[in-house]
Amino acid sequence: MLALALLAGGCTGGVEGTPGGAGLRDPYFPGLGNGGYDVTHYRLTLDVDPDAGHLRGTATITARATRHLSAFHLDLVGLRVESVDVEGRPAAVNRAGKELTIRPAATVEDRLREGRTFTTVVRYAGSPQPVTDADGAQEGWLPTDDGSVALGEPTGSMTWFPGNHHPSDKAAYDIEVTVPEPLTAVSNGELVSRRTVNGRTAFHWRTAEPMASYLATVAVGEFTTRQSHTPDGIRLYTAVDPESEAESEEVLAKIPAVLAWAAERFGPYPFASAGAIVEREDDSAYALETQNRPFFPGPPDTALLVHELAHQWFGNSVTPKTWRDMWLNEGFATYAEWLWAADHDDVPVEESFAEAYEDDANWAFPPADPPSAADLSDPPVYGRGAMVVHRIRLALDDDEAFFALVRGWTQEHRHGNASTEDFTAYVEEETGEDLTGVWDAWLYGGSRPPLEE
Repeated sequence: MLALALLAGGCTGGVEGTPGGAGLRDPYFPGLGNGGYDVTHYRLTLDVDPDAGHLRGTATITARATRHLSAFHLDLVGLRVESVDVEGRPAAVNRAGKELTIRPAATVEDRLREGRTFTTVVRYAGSPQPVTDADGAQEGWLPTDDGSVALGEPTGSMTWFPGNHHPSDKAAYDIEVTVPEPLTAVSNGELVSRRTVNGRTAFHWRTAEPMASYLATVAVGEFTTRQSHTPDGIRLYTAVDPESEAESEEVLAKIPAVLAWAAERFGPYPFASAGAIVEREDDSAYALETQNRPFFPGPPDTALLVHELAHQWFGNSVTPKTWRDMWLNEGFATYAEWLWAADHDDVPVEESFAEAYEDDANWAFPPADPPSAADLSDPPVYGRGAMVVHRIRLALDDDEAFFALVRGWTQEHRHGNASTEDFTAYVEEETGEDLTGVWDAWLYGGSRPPLEE
């Protein structure tokens, strides 16, 4: 354990109460996240030197204590912590692996009582290093040919800012990133300001709606940017690497149409802004539904665009309570692909279902119970997850009722979190149907159920 001597004279960190727990006992990432508080807002001020691969940051974290705290934890990987203040007073910090244990000064004890709001300021610096996910994918602060991109699912966000990095703790964000000209810094939400001083430009982005930390992003590079509005008033901001611009233009032009189409089926778009970030094909191995504007490693096709935009409802607005609930993200986003193909490409949903049913890869495990963290992005979570959604539709035998059910789900848990158990209970309560057979065979079953003749 590394102890950081960040105490001012006479500050002993003697707050009464109990320490917030390290880790929220997630089924796949038990050490992820922290107990004892709920973050309401992050303000991240980042100064980026792409050539040196260096980042200097200040994280101002506003949180509400959920119990009387004597200490609390933050998640951060790799970067050097220079100082920590709680309520304007220096705090003691111990570091062990990804865990920062912060013990505030006794003089701020009252601010850490249950229900009170307190502010923590962490100053840090270093060269962010990617982490390798359990499935072998690289995530976190990833270098690109002309800058970097931050991709956080499921644990990568702790490589570039300290926080409560579990999807159950969502917060609003202000992210200000300073980069050298002519580079652009793109993040979530809306661009509040852009100012250039001495050859360096600060981009201030704001996300007023709650966001899980794994959906936060910063993309630094040379981009062609475009701003506009949809007919419904949603602000659009796209940032495209010049090498991907020509091939991306036709598909990105469909964003307003996809959002309008999805809103009819899933309910009103849950955010004030939308768009996309498109890098070069060799800058990352995967797309990600980063909030407001998904990230694409090269020009996307229409199916991928539909999938990632559907995540704005399923995953970003309605976010899993734990990583075991991942199928609620990917199953619905995959089903959105099937619906789009039926409406625009004359491919009936039944045909997409049949293709998924015949794919042996979709039957490796139940979508609601992946064997390990390494399996969270495997076919059953996607394809079999979509089959679960379609089996609900078939059980209701009423498309109007089915889509009303889906719209009600996204509205009931808008900007919140939900679990598989929440979903199954909601479906049965709203429909009055006992769908035990659907859950047992399609959601939890270990083998491929026979299809009815």
